[in-house]
Amino acid sequence: MLQLGDTAPDFEAQTTQGSLRFHDWMGTSWAVLFSHPKDFTPVCTTELGTVARLKPEFDRRNVKVIGLSVDPIEDHHAWASDIAETQGQALNFPLIADADRSISKLYGMIHPQASNTFTVRSVYVIGPDKKLKLSLTYPASTGRNFAELLRVIDSLQLTAMHSVATPADWQAGEDVIIVPSITDEQAREKFPGGWTTVKPYLRVVPQPGIRSEKDDSGC
Repeated sequence: MLQLGDTAPDFEAQTTQGSLRFHDWMGTSWAVLFSHPKDFTPVCTTELGTVARLKPEFDRRNVKVIGLSVDPIEDHHAWASDIAETQGQALNFPLIADADRSISKLYGMIHPQASNTFTVRSVYVIGPDKKLKLSLTYPASTGRNFAELLRVIDSLQLTAMHSVATPADWQAGEDVIIVPSITDEQAREKFPGGWTTVKPYLRVVPQPGIRSEKDDSGC
């Protein structure tokens, strides 16, 4: 099974936006790869419409999104018309045709206890280093919360840049936690504005990169 920190397998694929090699397509961006059990299914249709609407938010975070379904490319193109009609948003990112299930098997998207044929609702967040940063698995009957996925990406990117962790239910702009691997001496260099020590292992600091009203006013 693909585990956190593993290199996400590279592959070649036929998609609704042409052929691609996954790692080359990613370039230096982050990526979200998410699977669908089958074309022309109700929950998947709503999910693809939602991601299409949220694509500017993914773009703003330098994240490329790509879907996968085990049906052939002709079905994908026909399904795209249904998505545009029912969701009010055209598909604006590639959808992989994995008819031979080679990519699904490579990523462990098929769970035999759920189905020997169709993928579960897998989600993989992959960093620019091509390492797996997050994986989520939903049953076929449950639609995914893509606002939550954006929240997690915000946390992952913040951690990668600033050596902080995010507490339970954290939202962008709220206080974060200095990771335990950073000593107080190192923290003073990284966070010159200081922090609040709740416990020696729990040091709370304002989210890096957030400008205060005082900063904005020039005072």
